[in-house]
Amino acid sequence: MLRTLTTLSLAVALTVVPAWAQDKPAAKPAATPTAVITLEKGGEIVLEFFPKDAPRHVDNFLKLARQKFYDGQRVHRVEKAFVVQFGDPLTKTLKMDDDKIGTGGPGYAIKAEFNARPFDRGVLGMARGDDPDSAGSQIYIMLGDAHFLNGKYTAFGRVARGMDVVDKIRVGDRVRTVRVVEAK
Repeated sequence: MLRTLTTLSLAVALTVVPAWAQDKPAAKPAATPTAVITLEKGGEIVLEFFPKDAPRHVDNFLKLARQKFYDGQRVHRVEKAFVVQFGDPLTKTLKMDDDKIGTGGPGYAIKAEFNARPFDRGVLGMARGDDPDSAGSQIYIMLGDAHFLNGKYTAFGRVARGMDVVDKIRVGDRVRTVRVVEAK
């Protein structure tokens, strides 16, 4: 009798506990913030990110933006139908024709996260030197498709709104702020 009662109690426990555990809602994955670039001459660009494809690049950009690293920098490269590039802190103080422009960064580099995202118009990429693991803070927004970059550079986001603003950017235009908007 005791054996039957123990077996019955065990059977009930094995049935009830898993059912109780399943009643708890699954935890939602953390939503990724967006970022808003505001230019000094006017206009906003809203960025969304690819955290599953390039988590370190997304985290790095958001960290730098929260630290106001990009605020006050100038765009130092515009290639028609190719890219708009900024992220060099030297552009805050040096003249745009200084040979050092385009060489600055945050003082560290992050490992490449090449992925399957194509470099289409509006995609956000991380600039780097010859070493694939030399990216730090310089980013570019694609003005046109450039699939020869696929698998050679890290795509980590895209312009969600404001490509019309991106299309009007010129060398020397100043980034007023890059503000991170936390997801709700």
